[in-house]
Amino acid sequence: MRHFTALSDVEDFPGLLHRAQEIKKNPFHKNHLGKFKTLGLVFFNASLRTRLSTQKAAQNLGLSVIVLNVTADSWKMETEMGVVMNADKAEHIKDAIGVMGLYCDIIGVRAFANLTDQEEDYSEQILLSFVQYAGIPVVSLESAIRHPLQSFADLITIEEYRRKNHPKVVLTWAPHPKALPQAVANSFVEWIKALDCEFVVTHPKGYELAPEFSREVHIEYDQNKALEDADFVYVKNWSSYTHYGQVLSQDIDWMVTPEKMQLTNQGYFMHCLPVRRNVVVSDAVIDGAQSLVLPQAANRVFSAQAVLEAILEHNF
Repeated sequence: MRHFTALSDVEDFPGLLHRAQEIKKNPFHKNHLGKFKTLGLVFFNASLRTRLSTQKAAQNLGLSVIVLNVTADSWKMETEMGVVMNADKAEHIKDAIGVMGLYCDIIGVRAFANLTDQEEDYSEQILLSFVQYAGIPVVSLESAIRHPLQSFADLITIEEYRRKNHPKVVLTWAPHPKALPQAVANSFVEWIKALDCEFVVTHPKGYELAPEFSREVHIEYDQNKALEDADFVYVKNWSSYTHYGQVLSQDIDWMVTPEKMQLTNQGYFMHCLPVRRNVVVSDAVIDGAQSLVLPQAANRVFSAQAVLEAILEHNF
């Protein structure tokens, strides 16, 4: 594996999943791999779990880590090509990436969707600029349209807690006071297809994901019907794709409550965090015995470590 930006970059997903499970048993088994090598973590947007888990995974492998928060630590960056830079942006991203590639051996980058220009967001301009100009392996720490490290951790969690060979997994939209990107939902839909399960997506009409992700996916607009006999309930808000970036509904009836979870097969609750309590999910559910939000967060370390280990072994 050279880069890690989507499931398609993974040549052997079952093998990578197995390796992540093995890493959990002995996180320091290959702590020599990163010796004298540097991982750069570049954040165009805020982060808690992604920064901490990736940094911990890197340290488990012996990597040194440099963190750059672009909005706070660097010059304002121009991302368009061929522009006359006579305004407020002092550095071009092409030059910045080239320099980072000289200082680091691997770069992780986080850059959210702007939710104003669908074509720009879905072109993955910032992430693919790093792939093009860094000259070293690049790991997505969440891009405009995908969050592969999160989805990998989600699948590790489902594998750990599944009670049968073919569980029912439901991805349900939930209300939120502001427009959020589609990245987590897109990525989860993309990755869950790698598991043997029954998969259903439920959301109000108008919240269909991009066709490249939702194609051949079972969509159920009745949330209660979708939740029936579910073994895992993954909850996430996303804004509209067709009415790009818009909030079409804030219907509180879509919030996940104990009553909703009673429709499931003693289903587990999942969410990537952060979450708006008592908007997306009630306290009783997220704090309940069937909540997996902390195991999911813990598995972020092992998804990142499995990816970094594979990159180190195949490129150095």
